[in-house]
Amino acid sequence: MSLSEARFHDLVDATQQALEDLFDESDMDLDMENSAGVLTVKFENGSQLIFSRQEPLRQLWLADRSGGFHFDYDEETGKWTCEKSEELLGEMLERIVCERAGEKLDFSEI
Repeated sequence: MSLSEARFHDLVDATQQALEDLFDESDMDLDMENSAGVLTVKFENGSQLIFSRQEPLRQLWLADRSGGFHFDYDEETGKWTCEKSEELLGEMLERIVCERAGEKLDFSEI
């Protein structure tokens, strides 16, 4: 069953806010920008993560230097899951942030 447009936007907004809060609470040196539904996180070393909503597909997309990843929301688990690898968004972010910034953050609630 596909998400309604309103539910999809609520989920992406909540996810992006949770990400902003988590990064804000960390001691990491980074810049964030949230504009027109796109959240960009820029790390001190110049690498960045870009989170964008893909409304027609009801997906949350993550762009990283290692590639682009498309996440579907699973209502049963309440988590975003990568459509190709089935890795949870939070798990992927823990790995990527550690690789990009050398910091371990807990994204288990994402």
